[in-house]
Amino acid sequence: MKELVKFLEPVKKQECKFCIFKIDEINIPPIQRDLSESLRKQLELAIDKLGFLIPIIVSEKDGNYYVIDGQHRLKALRSLGVSEVLAIVVDESYYKYILDFNTEKAPNIKEKSKQTYRLYKEILEEDPETNEESLFTLVKEPALITFGFAIEEYDSRFPASFYESFVSKIDNFINSPLKEAADERRKRAEALISLNQVVNEKYAEFGWDNALLKGEIIRKAVQKAYGVRVRTIGDSFYDAIEAVKEACKELSTSDFETN
Repeated sequence: MKELVKFLEPVKKQECKFCIFKIDEINIPPIQRDLSESLRKQLELAIDKLGFLIPIIVSEKDGNYYVIDGQHRLKALRSLGVSEVLAIVVDESYYKYILDFNTEKAPNIKEKSKQTYRLYKEILEEDPETNEESLFTLVKEPALITFGFAIEEYDSRFPASFYESFVSKIDNFINSPLKEAADERRKRAEALISLNQVVNEKYAEFGWDNALLKGEIIRKAVQKAYGVRVRTIGDSFYDAIEAVKEACKELSTSDFETN
């Protein structure tokens, strides 16, 4: 790594370094989102045409440097056979704020959930006594944690986006150390997987062939249980899941007819 200049970023006035790295000096952190090959290829074409004009952002952790913004640019450079990369080095504290970066392509709910799960597990391993409520500065929505457990530990195809509106109204951060909260997250994930099974059964019963309509089944079940314009749900997480599950079982195709 060759340091070119130190500077203060203009908003928080925190010291950063502008550097040139050998490309092999930069690592991909385990909490990064999954690589999008289509985005990597688009960036590869753009960089080959225009050059590398937007530095990646890296953070040092345990003596190694990790890319926290610019994973796809880094992969594109490697595909092009480039040996060096421009990077802005920020304080190690930024490492855990990786979900606030990802400026190249906004991640969808599934990607955010998987990243959240990986961050959660890393913090759990580093300090299992960390209270889950303290993660509110790193994780914007507690539902992302539950979705992450559902996707990574139970069903990789779990359609988190279909449940986002509903679960955001009933999920919350847990006032317990992560070593205990993780077990509760698994129970919540299992409850969601159970609800999703009921949705799949109703979808099969209707004989539909467009998987996007599963989202409509969930929406209608929530409306049937709590009203058309529900903004808040006072029931506990598990009571709400059971209420929507029962409402889903009662749905008929007539509930989806429009006047």
